[in-house]
Amino acid sequence: MKIIKRILVGFLSLLGGLALFLVFSVAVDALLDGGRLDAVTNTVIPGVNGEPDVRAYVAKPEGEGPFPAVIMIHEFFGLNESIVSKADLLAQDGYLVVAPDTFRGSTTAWIPRAIYQVITARQENINADLDSVYAWLETQPDTAINRIAIAGFCYGGRTSLTYSLHNNRLAATVIFYGSPETDPAVLANLPGPVLGIFGSADQSIPLTQVTAFEKGLEAAGIPHQITVYDGQPHAFVQDAEGIQAGGAQAEAWNEMLTFLEQTLNSGSSSNNTGAAVDYRPAFAWKYYALLIYEHAFGTASHHH
Repeated sequence: MKIIKRILVGFLSLLGGLALFLVFSVAVDALLDGGRLDAVTNTVIPGVNGEPDVRAYVAKPEGEGPFPAVIMIHEFFGLNESIVSKADLLAQDGYLVVAPDTFRGSTTAWIPRAIYQVITARQENINADLDSVYAWLETQPDTAINRIAIAGFCYGGRTSLTYSLHNNRLAATVIFYGSPETDPAVLANLPGPVLGIFGSADQSIPLTQVTAFEKGLEAAGIPHQITVYDGQPHAFVQDAEGIQAGGAQAEAWNEMLTFLEQTLNSGSSSNNTGAAVDYRPAFAWKYYALLIYEHAFGTASHHH
């Protein structure tokens, strides 16, 4: 019995020490931030309705507008170079791209802090900041205001879906491996077509959930295109360099380009019919727990 108690005390002490280390590491990472956000932003977007200003990276195409626009949402690490490179790449195809910081000043490469960022980011604040971004886009002479889409990766994919339910003026939604909603009654409020891109080796989003998402969109009558890339892990569309190297990254990126061409440039999605709803889903603990594993130990960890 004494041996069991000692083992139990040792195990609990180990867990407590690990918890303290993680808390301490998050605080240290914040202190060592070193102006990371300064290096990846070039625009301050005025906040609307009394909300704080939003820092963002804006990539503009060459030539004269108005251009279709895409709000591009970062992963759970926050706004970083990989998103900036993808914004620049998309701008080369004629889209005005705004990549906002949705964590209000926080970005990291340290997974524990990335999780902290997600846990502490309130949905109402995220929507408010994206409202400011959308309002700013509407004032820009280079923007085709009836042709604004949203696209996101990982946390950003889920955020793209939730914001589309909040803003019924969006023309299209692109979700790269973001945890989806599957209830047709909720999905019916989406304002335009949806593109969902997932990887079959992504352990954070089971294929059963992807199938349920697709069936939910079908039942809701939302035009959609869902593609699962065989053998690809979570976060497989890494950055512009990876996309330009070809393979599954390029295929997924080109699928998005085709989707945006069809929905934003053909005029087929200009009749937005969704209803804005106050959608506040419960925090996806299981998804983010599996996401930690994916980035730290799973197939996605090979991309770091």
